[in-house]
Amino acid sequence: MEVPRRRADLVRARAPLRLGLAGGGTDVSPYADLHGGAVMNATIDRYIYASVALTTDERVEIESHDLGQRASLAASFPLPVDGRLDLPKAVYNRVVRDYFGGRAMGMRISTYSEAPAGSGLGSSSTLVVAVLQAMTELFRLPLGEYDVAHLAYVIEREDLKLAGGRQDQYAATFGGFNFIEFHAGEKVIVNPLRIKSEIVCELESQTLLCFTGVSRESATIIAEQARNVQAGAAKPIEAMHRLKSAAVAMKEALLKGDLAGVAQTLDAGWTSKRDMASGISSGPIEDALATARAAGAVAGKVSGAGGGGFIMFLVPLERRRPVLSALTEKGYRTETVRYVPQGATAWWT
Repeated sequence: MEVPRRRADLVRARAPLRLGLAGGGTDVSPYADLHGGAVMNATIDRYIYASVALTTDERVEIESHDLGQRASLAASFPLPVDGRLDLPKAVYNRVVRDYFGGRAMGMRISTYSEAPAGSGLGSSSTLVVAVLQAMTELFRLPLGEYDVAHLAYVIEREDLKLAGGRQDQYAATFGGFNFIEFHAGEKVIVNPLRIKSEIVCELESQTLLCFTGVSRESATIIAEQARNVQAGAAKPIEAMHRLKSAAVAMKEALLKGDLAGVAQTLDAGWTSKRDMASGISSGPIEDALATARAAGAVAGKVSGAGGGGFIMFLVPLERRRPVLSALTEKGYRTETVRYVPQGATAWWT
C-alpha cells in the first residue's frame, strides 16, 4: 500500500468507553475457548480521542495529553515497546508491518482519555481502537467494524501480551447496547439490541457511577481467573457459568424494559463475579456498595475486572440525591452518564 501524499491534514477519531452490565470475565481465555462466553455491555458518553497525522521530519511523535507523557523517536520499524506509551506504538507497529511492509514513516500520534487507566471502563482497549480507527481513515485501510475490533484485540493481547478479554474492543468499535458472544477460534458475534428510547431514558435516570480509585489488580485478577479455569476449579468455573447466564437474563430484561429484572441481574452478577478470583472486591468497594445501598441504591456492581475502578449503581431517581450525598461524604467521586449508540468514528480536520 502506498503512503498517502497528503501530509498537512489531521485525522481524529474517538471511541466510547463502556459499562459491563453482565457476563464480564466469560470473554477471557481459556473460558471463552472451552465453554463459550457471553457479555452484555453498553457504551457511555465518555470517550478516548486519537489524532494522527503524517509528517516529513522522519520522526514519530507520540503524546498522551491526559497523562502528560510524550515520546519523540526516530521513524523506525518496529518502534521499541518499553513500557512508555506502548499502546499507540503497538498500533503503529502493526499497521506499518501489515500494510506497508515495515516501511517506517514520520507521524504524529496523540491521545486523550476521559477516564483513567484502570477505571474498569475498558480504557486501554478503547485507546487502541481509537488510534487504529484514526489510522484506518488516514490510510483508507480496508477494515470494517469486526476487522478493527479483532485487530485491536490482536495488538493488545498478542503483540503486547497484555492480559484481558475480548469485549472491550468490540464494544468500543460497535457502540450501543450489545449482547456479544465469544466462541473458540476467536469467533465473536455482536448482537446489537434495539432498546426502546423510553427504557434507555429511565435506565439513564437510575445510573450512577462511583469511582473507588484506580485498579492496580486487574492483570493479577485476570491471570488468576485463567489459572482457575485451566486447573478446573469448580467454584470459579461455576461462577462463570452463572455470569454467562446473567448476560442472557440481562439482555432479555433490557429488551422487555424490566428494570427490576435489570437490577436483580446486576446484583446476581456481582455476587457471582466475586467467586471468580480473589481480589475482585476490596474494602473501598464493599464500603461504597454498603453506603449506597443504605441511602437507597437498589443494585450495584464493579465495572471491569475488579479491584477498584468504577462501580455502577442503579438508584431510583427519587433517591439519587441521598445516594450522591452519602457517597460524597465518604469521599467517593460520583458521576451521572448517558448511553450512546455510536461506536468508533473518525474524521478529517
